[in-house]
Amino acid sequence: MPTTTPPLWTVEDVSTYLGVPVMTIYHWRRSGYGPKGARVGRYLRYRPEDVRGWFDAQSQKAG
Repeated sequence: MPTTTPPLWTVEDVSTYLGVPVMTIYHWRRSGYGPKGARVGRYLRYRPEDVRGWFDAQSQKAG
């Protein structure tokens, strides 16, 4: 049975998931903060599991 990989998220997807403005995601990226993303051509994409993992790590730091 083949495994399926979830689609990559756009900056807009990450923004919606985290509840922050799109420009915040870009600012975080420039400053080295935020979830790990990668360029695909001229587009920035994120793995959903990386975004969730980053968020979980932030939750643990705050606790």
